[in-house]
Amino acid sequence: MNISIRKHILSNFKDVEKKEIEEAIVESIGDKEELTLPGFGVFFELLWQEADKEMKEEIITNLKRAINKESN
Repeated sequence: MNISIRKHILSNFKDVEKKEIEEAIVESIGDKEELTLPGFGVFFELLWQEADKEMKEEIITNLKRAINKESN
């Protein structure tokens, strides 16, 4: 059985309101379950694809800052 995580995530969130996406993200982070990580990967892929050069630089800067903070 071949399940596409990407397709599953996209179909689950296709027609939801922005608030529902936010709630899913906040809840997943709060649960700290690794099961939700593939969904975040799909969200990040979409974000990255839609970002312009400036936004990509901001994402990278924020990620770098957060990584450094978490590794201390």
